[in-house]
Amino acid sequence: MPDWLRTTLLIVGVLALLVVLVIAYVMWRYRIPPRGLIAMGAAALYLISPIDVVPEMVLGPLGLVDDAGVAAAVVLFVYKLVKARRILADAGVDVTELGKRSRRRPDPPSKTNLS
Repeated sequence: MPDWLRTTLLIVGVLALLVVLVIAYVMWRYRIPPRGLIAMGAAALYLISPIDVVPEMVLGPLGLVDDAGVAAAVVLFVYKLVKARRILADAGVDVTELGKRSRRRPDPPSKTNLS
């Protein structure tokens, strides 16, 4: 393997590790739920994807409108998730249990006489 390729792979690996660590820290610090991470990942994939709703190649700078819209929508979505969790936590709700299904069995139907 050539030295330049090995160096490039090392740099890409280190940058990928840094990105993962930053995302993990932000998720831990701001208590971002997994659906926020999924939204951020999907937006990142859309932004780097060559497939676009409004192509930049045809419309030039105007083609960046859809990319800016996706980024703004995800930022707003994650902001609202974090804000809602913070409000619930301040109100005394245990936010670690949100989204988990209860293991409690439903109450049996009551026996009523229908006659």
